[in-house]
Amino acid sequence: MKILPPDVSKARAAGWLLEHGPKELELLARAVVLHTADRQECAKSLLDVNGRVVAGEAVEENSIGATRKELDRSAAGGHFGNEGWQVKKDGSRIWANVVTMALRDESGKLQGFARVERDFSERHERDEKLRRNLARTRRVPSESTIAGVVSGGLDAIPEANDAFLKLVGYTREDLLGGRLHWPELTPPEYSTLDDLAHEEALRFGACTPYEKEFLREDGTRVPVLVATAVLKLSPFRWITFVQDLRERDQFENIVEEDVEVKQNFDEIVGNSAALKRILRQVEVVAPTDANVLILGETGTGKELVARAIHRLSPRKNLPFISLNCAAIPTGLLESELFGYERGAFTGALAQKIGRFEMAHRGTLFLDEVGDIPLDLQPKLLRALQEKSFERLGGTRTIPIDVRLVAATNRNLSQMMGDKLFRSDLYYRLKVFPITTPALRDHPEDIPILARHFTNKYAAKMDRKIDKIPSETMRALVSWHWPGNVRELENFIERSVILSRGPSLRAPLAEIRAEGTVSASSSTLEQVEREHILRVLRESGGVVTTAATRLGLHRTTLNAIMRKLGISRKDL
Repeated sequence: MKILPPDVSKARAAGWLLEHGPKELELLARAVVLHTADRQECAKSLLDVNGRVVAGEAVEENSIGATRKELDRSAAGGHFGNEGWQVKKDGSRIWANVVTMALRDESGKLQGFARVERDFSERHERDEKLRRNLARTRRVPSESTIAGVVSGGLDAIPEANDAFLKLVGYTREDLLGGRLHWPELTPPEYSTLDDLAHEEALRFGACTPYEKEFLREDGTRVPVLVATAVLKLSPFRWITFVQDLRERDQFENIVEEDVEVKQNFDEIVGNSAALKRILRQVEVVAPTDANVLILGETGTGKELVARAIHRLSPRKNLPFISLNCAAIPTGLLESELFGYERGAFTGALAQKIGRFEMAHRGTLFLDEVGDIPLDLQPKLLRALQEKSFERLGGTRTIPIDVRLVAATNRNLSQMMGDKLFRSDLYYRLKVFPITTPALRDHPEDIPILARHFTNKYAAKMDRKIDKIPSETMRALVSWHWPGNVRELENFIERSVILSRGPSLRAPLAEIRAEGTVSASSSTLEQVEREHILRVLRESGGVVTTAATRLGLHRTTLNAIMRKLGISRKDL
């Protein structure tokens, strides 16, 4: 093999590397070509025995980085490889993988060196970013499981310590009986990684640690971090170190799940388990077009949940139309939903577009759907089933593409039993039900909500309130908030109005007075009525459940409710 003349062209230098270089250099040079096709920069250089550049590109003699120590190691071992920062001709730095090969003639005399650099700057940047992110969240395992494996062949595992055997679920008898083989421990999808690691270990003496999975004796998988080193080439002996990653992966999965929930819902405040369960349900159903029925007491944030569903859906850039069915007079609700034609009735002087038509290709939110009159429910059901409707007074069928989200604080199951709500419409709406929890069911969120509303209204009123007294916070947490989050928000707003300094001044006497029933000012009938109302609210308006809690029969409770004038409107 001969050294390339100094006056050779760059094209011939690259060709010479492929034609005359050793097989290892040929593989590296081919890899360089592939990386160049991927638009990653590469540098190819030929050096003489003194380390001077005789042919090449992208590097200069004074910045080649091939120190005498590197050249000596290349001459002694045939090649030397490392990764690190390299300086290009224009002065910029790249993170490069560098391999220096010793070139010898037929007699074995050293003629020079060939050097190949591959730009791994993007990969290095991704690895560093991942390392920094994991460093912030990763917990050091309480007990590191390291297993050393030594083998005299490529596949057989004649020696292993107890930690490794426990990791893969085999016994010492299995090991001594020769029943442990490396390919049988590796799932098929990781065979390529193993081959690359084996090749790297043959070239450099050890491979870069990499993650894979082992197949245990019982068929389950275990995630591990593997590093292999070659101890001897003849006879061939290697050692592999294995670290159990199960504890780390479990911790990271929990952290990622929490972060995901926090990032997706800005308007919904709280960290309780009950609230996170609702948010996970929203994430599941939002990407679909399924109808959603949101159940829960008044003031629990049902409209916020509906908006979150729309915001996470493919329809997020299309209209979100809402209608409170309880706020529209019964005779006008049909025209609000479906619109009307000019002259449809007295006073219809122009055509009106209904909410269904406004929400075409978007989301329609019907709040208080339990208040829709019984005679209007069949038309609503038909519109949902047929995905079309006619305006009031019109004959033309209008096709629609609407995702419906409905909400109510009433017990629709009970209303079906009382013949106040159609069962077919109920099941059409209840494709995916979500029940928002009452504030008393997640009191751990009250301090977070209190601070959130304090900051919100203090900023709106141009005030600076940075402290909520501990006595006030205790009173807020202990109160049962029958109006839920809406009542808490209104109470905090009133408190901000009354505050004149940096500390929140809350009218605690109001909630304390409401929580204390005075015998002198309340009759037995009033006390009984309030108690039944409270149990009914806590039971979600289900009379049977409330009767069980009160120790009464359902018919008895209904009679008492009629006597005390309790109706569903009071709930």
